[in-house]
Amino acid sequence: MTFRAQALLFDNDGTLVSSLDSVDRCWARWAEEYGISEEFGRVELHGRPAVEIVAELLPAGVVPQALARIETMEVEDVPNGGVHLLPGTRALLDSLPADRWAVVTSATRRLAEARLDAVGILPKTMVTADDITRGKPDPEPYLLAARELGVDPADCVVFEDAPAGLAAGRAAGMTTVALTTTHQAHELDADLVVPDLSALNALVIDGGVEISARL
Repeated sequence: MTFRAQALLFDNDGTLVSSLDSVDRCWARWAEEYGISEEFGRVELHGRPAVEIVAELLPAGVVPQALARIETMEVEDVPNGGVHLLPGTRALLDSLPADRWAVVTSATRRLAEARLDAVGILPKTMVTADDITRGKPDPEPYLLAARELGVDPADCVVFEDAPAGLAAGRAAGMTTVALTTTHQAHELDADLVVPDLSALNALVIDGGVEISARL
């Protein structure tokens, strides 16, 4: 299967990098600090902005302080082996022109930059939780990325590992590629499902990029 696109839009955590150990470690400590470990165990965590998770678990008056706390915990955990590149990330990104791709993440800019800096990824364009009013599965993050790159949403391919992110890409009218790095294939609704980015080839052509799955 081959796709042609003007721009490639990548989720970060679970797509470009893995931070699952850090996320689980920090959020479990955070929930314990706030005495909500039981409630936290029932919440869908991955692929959602922290502000939505915190607001779901705590009273409104506590949210700002609690949100700042989890962000600080996750940023401080990065040097402790909190993030590493997933297979294929470096090779694929190095093959792309800087103005043809963007990172679209549910993390805050401070946290996203800390994780990406740790693995040497410096995107020219990045959309974070700080830039939007509605997070994934709403299409707003991906539509904003397309606008910042000056590309029609229909000419974008989204790379995601989480159902919420794939739903956001579909709602934005974009082609979707799912990676089975954090979810099983049957949980992911996408135009193409692959194990990780190492399963893909990217070829820069006139006016865009051609993406194909390795045989």
